[in-house]
Amino acid sequence: MAWGATALTAACGVGCGASASRHETTTAVPAWSRGLDADRFVYVGTYTGPGVAPDGRMPSTARGIYVFRMRAGDGHLTLVQIVPTDNPSYLAFDTTLDHLYCTNQNDLVDGAPAGRVSAFAVDATSGGLTFLDTRSTGGTHPAHLSVHPSGHYLLASNYGGGDYPVYRILADGSIGPETDDAHGSGTGPDPDRQEGPHAHQIVTGPDARHVFGVDLGADAIRIWNLDLATGKLTASSPAAVTLAPGSGPRHMVFHPGGRFAYVLNELSGSITAFRYEPARGTLVPQGTVSTLPASFTGSRSTAEVRVHPSGRFLYSTNRGQGTVAMFAIDQSTGALTPMGWEPTQGEWPRGMNIDPSGTFLYVANQNSDTMVVFRIDPASGRLAPTGETVRTPTPVDIEFGRRL
Repeated sequence: MAWGATALTAACGVGCGASASRHETTTAVPAWSRGLDADRFVYVGTYTGPGVAPDGRMPSTARGIYVFRMRAGDGHLTLVQIVPTDNPSYLAFDTTLDHLYCTNQNDLVDGAPAGRVSAFAVDATSGGLTFLDTRSTGGTHPAHLSVHPSGHYLLASNYGGGDYPVYRILADGSIGPETDDAHGSGTGPDPDRQEGPHAHQIVTGPDARHVFGVDLGADAIRIWNLDLATGKLTASSPAAVTLAPGSGPRHMVFHPGGRFAYVLNELSGSITAFRYEPARGTLVPQGTVSTLPASFTGSRSTAEVRVHPSGRFLYSTNRGQGTVAMFAIDQSTGALTPMGWEPTQGEWPRGMNIDPSGTFLYVANQNSDTMVVFRIDPASGRLAPTGETVRTPTPVDIEFGRRL
């Protein structure tokens, strides 16, 4: 279902609905149906220098989070600010777009885990970021984070250790104490990538009652209930759903209608569709489709999955092939039908996102130091290059901020 103030208040209790009602997507008319009628701020996470990004070819020259202003007419990006911070590979806004959070995806430093999450205040006029605070994740390579729809908790995932720390968000948007740290377990058949649990993503379901942890190492989606009073995660029933051995689930996304979910499998190069049953948070598998043509023989390595705001189309990046795979979504069953593959005009497309109006799709070509802009046909869902290519060192994640 679509999040409005009433829905949030019912799920989270009095107090979080008022905050959420300031978010632009809670208006009666969906943001995507209004069209791109105003400029917007865009935020890009990177792997920073002097290190070499995962699967990278040379040392990065990136310095942190890159803030851009997006031009409504053609999606062109103009650099506004560079915010120094180390390896901010994934970004997440709170529901009001007043605060931005990032992972600091670090390994060990002097033998100690150096993963962190950091918080920034967003200037409503300039789009600029001001550092608030940072917290250790107690692990290595935190690959993803998200804000619970209540606005009260920041959820993170340590890829290195397969655990999911939870933090209270304080009144000023800064990151408060850790309230829980759920640990995964298990292995998969790939000895290089699945020797243990690897927490790749943590997201909240569309009803805000259940939290899902995507575990690449154990071929599992873990399911919890989040106690909004204590910030504790307790296992749901069932506590997890499993995918085919060797799938390597990386990211999942819910359909805007709330009835379906899609899991992108990095190692097998596929997407598994699920029917979502919110009463128990259950995911019921509906089928798996390849993200690649049957004739493809190269590296299978998917990275990002997004559903168009209209709910009619799904897109995923294929790093080995250098494409965005396009799918039509059956609105009754959630089934995916392949529509083709669009070259990303760069190397190793990792991150990818769709602006809230559904007009443009941006792809981050990590090893080409570029972001390429595509226009989405509203009728067919197909992508067409706009001719806009933005030079950005080692881009990873793309997130959209306020409209101007």
